[in-house]
Amino acid sequence: MEGHMLFAWMLMCLLLRPSTAQNSPPEGVLNCCEGDVLFLVDSSGSVSSYEHSRMLAFLSELISPFSLGEDQVRVGLLQVGTKPRLEFGFDKYSTQSGLQAALKTIKPLRGDTNTVEALKMVKEWVLRPGKAGGARENLPRVLVWLTDGVKPGDVTGPMAQLRDDGVAVLVVSTGHGNYQVLRQVVSPPVEDHLHFVDIDDMSIITKEFRDAIIEIIRAERIHVRDVSTSSATLQWRPVLSGLTGHYEILFKELRRGVGGVETSRPDVFTGGPPYQRLTQTADSSTARLTGLKPDTNYIAILRPESNEQAFNDLHVTFRTRPEVLSPAVVTVSEPGQSSVRVSWGPLQPGMVESYSVEYSALPTGKVHYVQLSRSQNSTLLRNLQPDTTYLVTVTARHASGKEKAMSVKVCTQEVTPALADLQLTTVGSDSVEVEWNGGTSRLRGYWLTWEGQQSSAPGQRSSLYLPPDSLSTRLTHLPPSARVCVSPIYRTARGEGLCCTAQFHSDALVYGYQS
Repeated sequence: MEGHMLFAWMLMCLLLRPSTAQNSPPEGVLNCCEGDVLFLVDSSGSVSSYEHSRMLAFLSELISPFSLGEDQVRVGLLQVGTKPRLEFGFDKYSTQSGLQAALKTIKPLRGDTNTVEALKMVKEWVLRPGKAGGARENLPRVLVWLTDGVKPGDVTGPMAQLRDDGVAVLVVSTGHGNYQVLRQVVSPPVEDHLHFVDIDDMSIITKEFRDAIIEIIRAERIHVRDVSTSSATLQWRPVLSGLTGHYEILFKELRRGVGGVETSRPDVFTGGPPYQRLTQTADSSTARLTGLKPDTNYIAILRPESNEQAFNDLHVTFRTRPEVLSPAVVTVSEPGQSSVRVSWGPLQPGMVESYSVEYSALPTGKVHYVQLSRSQNSTLLRNLQPDTTYLVTVTARHASGKEKAMSVKVCTQEVTPALADLQLTTVGSDSVEVEWNGGTSRLRGYWLTWEGQQSSAPGQRSSLYLPPDSLSTRLTHLPPSARVCVSPIYRTARGEGLCCTAQFHSDALVYGYQS
């Protein structure tokens, strides 16, 4: 019996021995992620010592590439037996050497498969944020259950509670029973998070299963902000904080791959212009990339360099903003009968040599020119014809030799026709005849308004439109001392009007007075 136990112990040590693959972590795993991963390992009586050792060997290979620590991935392990036991919590190991050594010392518990009790521990303490030694706030939490699938117990409800609480549940079963139960407990997608595999073939799912975990806990450790036409800021999580070393930043225009398709893969990024390089200290977290081309795709690579710890390169792609050449906007203000102000922007005295403004009456008027300095962004066009549409074009001559032009249509105001001799003649006790002189072929009509002036009828304002050939109308049911106004209506605006106050007298037949 002792000989068999010794053989099993030697076999487990052999299986947990770090392999060459573990010494060379898969690309993209180091420094990729941030989250808390708890392994729930079945070590009850239905799992043999050999099977238990194979499960631990699988875990060893699965987690060996990850960077561990407070700002990285943290790992805990809870064994299932008659009395489930937490072998180590999330705050126990921050190095791979310590974690791998701990995995070699774990022995099976035996007894019943008390998964339900183990899940109570998971929910109440291990994966509950805020508990001492438990999961961290606002970070992904993952439960990986390794089981032989034999009598798992009534786990559907507890697992559903964990999922509802935001925990991602993944399962690896070395048996082929209870498929429906295990399918119900995993988080979607089932095809990525539930694996059935023979105990001797667990290594074939290592990479695929690791990738599924990475998708859940992947951290966005590098991103680009403050992008302009010629610069951008690269920002990253300071992974070298507290270590000796530096950051090397490489960036260049993103080339087109095979067949003209753009690619962001650094491993195929061999053509095109050479990299530009920057170096930042270990306590840095940003770098300003300058000298970029407008409206161009770029790739930036961050390379943390330290003799104390290995880190993966991080890369990000981005596109600079399109170049905005003046004039990008042209506006019109201060319209009059013979003048109008034209403004434009943005003002770019460092890029523009001069501006010119040309304008002409539509459709075939004479073209006029105004030459302006690069520091001006508006001008008042004078001596225009009233009630006329003009085409105005602002052109900027840039130092680069480019010219940028933008055109707008502007309308001058119409000449105000004479509107005179507004007269009110009272008709009865509450009506007046309104008459006036005026009119022009360009007039669009008249706008009449009247309202009470006394406190007995405040705010009773009424209005009426009349066609341009109307020079009189009768208003009825007016309040006492009503003020009546007539305004001409032009094509583009309402002109200045005249007003009279109606005076009602018991024996009066005439009139109002102009005011």
